[in-house]
Amino acid sequence: MIMKNQFDAFIDDLRATHGGNLAAVILYGSAATGEFVQRQSDYNLLIALHQITPKDLRAAQAPMREWSKLGHPIPVYFTVAELETAADVFPIEFHQMESARKVLYGTDVLANLDISDEYLRHQTEYELRSKLIQLRRRYIPVSTSVEGLTNLMAESLSSFTALFRAVLLIHGFESPTSKSEIIAAMVRRLAIDGAPFEKIFAVRENNSSNKLDEISANALFADYMNEIERVIETVDKIGEV
Repeated sequence: MIMKNQFDAFIDDLRATHGGNLAAVILYGSAATGEFVQRQSDYNLLIALHQITPKDLRAAQAPMREWSKLGHPIPVYFTVAELETAADVFPIEFHQMESARKVLYGTDVLANLDISDEYLRHQTEYELRSKLIQLRRRYIPVSTSVEGLTNLMAESLSSFTALFRAVLLIHGFESPTSKSEIIAAMVRRLAIDGAPFEKIFAVRENNSSNKLDEISANALFADYMNEIERVIETVDKIGEV
């Protein structure tokens, strides 16, 4: 009920700001699938305008300031025309939007997207390797803190799962929409060890970090990173064909 009120107020602000230029407001990602985890998930919003000028973006400053005060990330802005032409450049993001979305206002501008997978493998490997490098960097300062380490694993797994969905598509498999089902499908299809992901999901959903000590938390991170590297290897091998 609280979030409905926040969404309603935000959309009212957007309508007052953009008027007839506002084509749609769409919620996508975990919140659209019912998997939202308080304090660990974001409300991802797509705002579609018929045209976008600096004036339109400046006008959005006030509603975005209020939205950010509530702890939410600033939405992404697209024109309706861009949505029709950019799906081949950002296939991962558009596959995610297409598979899990809820129209909060306006028309479903994502309904008839023509998503090209020509660059899907390249983007997926690039994103996976970038996030792995970031994961290693972020591990260094939290490696002696059980709470910091479990938070890092829980937060990063959400980002990796979005990419794992793309991994399944690259390998020619239909991907589920829920995070747990995506992990299960990837483990089954790629024959990797799913135990680290299951343990991190348990920490993420049940806040069970108190069950880990420093040694076991670091051991879990090592297993987690190893399985991510194995996933990247499978994507890289497809690029060699």
